[in-house]
Amino acid sequence: MKIKTLTTCFLFALALSSCIRDEALNSEAAIDACVGSDVQMANINADSKVVNVYVHKGADLAKQQLTFTIPFGASLKPSESKAGDTATTYDFSASDHSRNFTVTSEDGNWTATYKVNVVLTEMPLTYHFEDLLESNNTPYEIFYEFDQGSSQEISKLVQWSSGNPGFKLTGMANNKNDYPTVQAAAGKVGKCVKLETRDTGSFGAMVKMYIAAGNLFIGSFEVTDALTDPRKATRFGFQFYKKPTTLKGYYKYKAGDVFTAEGKPQSGIKDKCDIYAVMYEASDNSFMLNGDDVFTSSKVVSLARMAKEDVVESNEWTEFNLPFEAKNGLTIDPQKLNAGKYKLAIVLSSSLDGANFKGAVGSTLYVDEIEIVCED
Repeated sequence: MKIKTLTTCFLFALALSSCIRDEALNSEAAIDACVGSDVQMANINADSKVVNVYVHKGADLAKQQLTFTIPFGASLKPSESKAGDTATTYDFSASDHSRNFTVTSEDGNWTATYKVNVVLTEMPLTYHFEDLLESNNTPYEIFYEFDQGSSQEISKLVQWSSGNPGFKLTGMANNKNDYPTVQAAAGKVGKCVKLETRDTGSFGAMVKMYIAAGNLFIGSFEVTDALTDPRKATRFGFQFYKKPTTLKGYYKYKAGDVFTAEGKPQSGIKDKCDIYAVMYEASDNSFMLNGDDVFTSSKVVSLARMAKEDVVESNEWTEFNLPFEAKNGLTIDPQKLNAGKYKLAIVLSSSLDGANFKGAVGSTLYVDEIEIVCED
């Protein structure tokens, strides 16, 4: 009996080993995505095999940190190596800021050569919320602004971030319109952004994150921190090379019916929206303020913020003009400004204290036609 059992186990193991050995190796060779510390956005054309990587104009092109997403088992390397190259850092300092990269499939039978162009950009001064990234990889919408440059002017680009990736974890969204941050029709001009405070359901209650405010901001959202340290998951800012004086735009707001804190209704409290822009010093490009220190950091140079008592509830578009006010006794240094040592973020939220999971489900903020007015 024991011999029969051992024989059966041996044959099963042999068959399993054969299946693993005979499994076909991946034959895909492609670049699917590209990210990096200086990267605002990467546009990949799979047909022409061209990747346009947009970075801020002060980036060190001789040391571009780029991480490419490629198919399982595939490998990638520059078609021609340069002395400054490392595993994830590449030299794009040549006059055309372009290089070719070859992807080889796991099985070694297929290769694809992509032309990677690094394109210098700076933040736009106007924001219209008309454009969304075309991507099948995310179930929610991602906003961006892009103004194509000319031979005399640099391109202007920013990709907005939101807490939508964190809300995805709750399982409360059946389609893109169920997310807190979405595009909406009937803006002040064309389309606009709609931010709505949402219930996070049983998952949110379990982790004591009872609501998710609709938010949109310039920066990045680190989903890996969303559950362990949510305030630090929002990281604000992108290099800015002008001295801002005013944040302008239009909004509509309606507070939800029941304000809650720690998942419990609070009587006599009305939800408010939040609209602000912050400029701060960042000597190192990797340095970013987050939701935990954006108002308390000694690095903050100036802040433009809507006072909560000035929030108007209306179904009509209301204009806002928010002056930038100096903070921490600091002034903007022209040399640091030219060197890209300051970052600026615009932040919009449907609940003023949403980062602490306090607010009213149903609070809705529409925003359109934002402009950053700067000194000449």
